[in-house]
Amino acid sequence: MKADALTIRVERRIYLIRGEKVMLDYELAALYNVETRVLKQAVRRNAIRFPADFMFELTSGEVEKLVSQNVIPTRGKFGGAVPMAFTEQGVAMLSSAAQPARGPGQHCHHANILCGCVRCFFPTPISHGN
Repeated sequence: MKADALTIRVERRIYLIRGEKVMLDYELAALYNVETRVLKQAVRRNAIRFPADFMFELTSGEVEKLVSQNVIPTRGKFGGAVPMAFTEQGVAMLSSAAQPARGPGQHCHHANILCGCVRCFFPTPISHGN
């Protein structure tokens, strides 16, 4: 997938929840081509790597708000599971910590996803000053 297409795909999946730009677990799972339950299991196995400023679980009120705003079709989209929201740091940690070992092609795919996420979380170049 080309970088611009990936950036657009990622950009459409970033939401503002609790004042944070986040991506939801099921959408990250789709980008990484894994089942949501597999992604969530990996996060739970590596819970120490995902503090509250990296990942948080949505409340039922937050889920209802997403449904009412047509962000998600129904609460059933989550199959009864509590959705996880990942901040930019959480997305970065997910790309390195929660992905199973794969071939070089998959690592490149994950790196492209991460770069697309970073471009969306930080749409303007970061100035490092001189």
